[in-house]
Amino acid sequence: MKHDYVDIDTLKFLLYNVHQTEDLLSRERFSDYDITSIDIFIDSVKTFSDTALFPFIKDMDEKPSYFKDGKINVHPQFENIIKTGGEMGFVGLGFDYDDGGMQMPSTIFHAAYFIMEAANNHVPGYFGLTAGSANLILSFGSQMLKNTYVPNMLDLTWGGTMCLTEPQAGSSLSDVKTTASPTSEDYYLIKGQKIFISAGDHQFSSNFVHLVLARVYGAPSGIKGVSLFVVPKKRPTQNGELVYNSADIVGEFEKMGQKGYCTTHIVFGDNDNCRGWLVGEPNKGLSYMFQMMNEARIATGRMGTAIASAAYYSSLKYANERPQGRKLNRSGQKNAEEEQTLIINHPDIKRMLFSQKAIVEGSMSLIFQTSNYFDKEITSTSDEEKEKYNLLLELLTPIAKTYPAEKGIESTSNAIQILGGYGFCFDFMPQQYYRDIRIIALYEGTTGIQSLDLLGRKITEQNGKALELLAEEIQQTIKEANSYDDLKPYAAILLENLGLVKKVMNILMPHALKGNFERFLADATVFMNFLGTIVVGWQWLKIANKATQVLEKKNVNLPNEFYKSKIHTMKFFYTYEMTRTKGLAKTLMNNEELTISVPNDIF
Repeated sequence: MKHDYVDIDTLKFLLYNVHQTEDLLSRERFSDYDITSIDIFIDSVKTFSDTALFPFIKDMDEKPSYFKDGKINVHPQFENIIKTGGEMGFVGLGFDYDDGGMQMPSTIFHAAYFIMEAANNHVPGYFGLTAGSANLILSFGSQMLKNTYVPNMLDLTWGGTMCLTEPQAGSSLSDVKTTASPTSEDYYLIKGQKIFISAGDHQFSSNFVHLVLARVYGAPSGIKGVSLFVVPKKRPTQNGELVYNSADIVGEFEKMGQKGYCTTHIVFGDNDNCRGWLVGEPNKGLSYMFQMMNEARIATGRMGTAIASAAYYSSLKYANERPQGRKLNRSGQKNAEEEQTLIINHPDIKRMLFSQKAIVEGSMSLIFQTSNYFDKEITSTSDEEKEKYNLLLELLTPIAKTYPAEKGIESTSNAIQILGGYGFCFDFMPQQYYRDIRIIALYEGTTGIQSLDLLGRKITEQNGKALELLAEEIQQTIKEANSYDDLKPYAAILLENLGLVKKVMNILMPHALKGNFERFLADATVFMNFLGTIVVGWQWLKIANKATQVLEKKNVNLPNEFYKSKIHTMKFFYTYEMTRTKGLAKTLMNNEELTISVPNDIF
């Protein structure tokens, strides 16, 4: 049965045409794969999503995960999902063969998870967090930790989590209070609590491996004194038994959305015998955890894109079925004798549909662009190439997390608007997607945190080298677009926006150079909106370039209308979205300091 939550033709066009996945497969690490094998894999993920995920998304909302008798209980369909997900190797897709993985490109990993999240966004986090925590152990853990935990995580016999947040320390990880006391053995005693632990427990995995940030007694204050530990829910003994490790589930957060995706509160060491094993070196925990956090930031943006995709196709289906109103005739009147027209024939409905399409497909391309840089970084054959792709990856990561989150909320809101009153009712899916997607702007660092990271760190790193590299990438797309007459006006708009970025930075940077960092960063979120729009505008010009190229060479494997729709949506994006950048730039370059040094009682 075909379900409308994602367009596989668009996904493959972005992978193969726009982002040249075949070039990645020519690199030694990925040489065991070709387009045919990737196609088979993607199609198998779609089949799994159609049968095991999508049919249960509404039921998981209506029958959410819950806490009872010290345990989290999730929807019974998870028993089949966890079993099949383990058999299909979803945890180890990108891991080395030597570690039991499938050594696929990150780009394909993200494509697979995108399909699953579009089908049912309550599910793939259970796979992804296990993958991220297992990868941390593989990257920085001892051989003992690798041997003890990773094999059971790869097949989802055991789950994995990341435990950062505490009641008094949300995004401020320098204020972590969970402690780790050394012992005469090879373990530490862990004591403290963590909250908002996604996928923290359920009845269908026999154990959970928590990656916990904690502070060793005597360690430096702040982030320099934070270490990383493997803290299992049950610790394995030498004879293979699992024994209680005083990592207690004490509650489940009841949320407005993603109700099938459990979010737990965990207390470690109530009986003073919670054992944790150090990962890597002491006091380097946050630098290790940033590997998983950066992976999770891209994954969070991907999830936002996927939810917006499902909402788009839900509202598109409704617009093609719902008759209401009549089209205006040449005299501006409606003929009441005519049959009602489908709402998709009304221009304002088309505007909202195009807005969703532009946000969803532009965001999807951004996720693939970011993961493409990751794949090129890890397969680079020179230090210069490796540094280039690392800088580009670092720069795009906060944008790839934030743009799909914030614009995905807007896109999903449009889906509700298209359905009118029905969109507000539980019988139709857009209201659930709207509740589900709202968390995406909060996960893995809020929009404000991501914006501070982008402007305060990524833009200024190495005197702006990453931004220079990005400009070179964009200019290459502009050059290609200038070879097509129909695309030249849009290439000119993108070039103008590159100049606008430079103009904005010339105004902002002097504040940083003078040490006035509060002024420099005060409108970081506005800057994120500004640069994010331009970056997605770049993606749309890339998409239009490839669509035009295919049409001109008559090298089509889909109807011409498919490629024409990409070009048309690019034009829509440049008309309705890129026009906003001048206003945002004006805000960024304004001399008034309206959010700094004002008394709180002004509110």
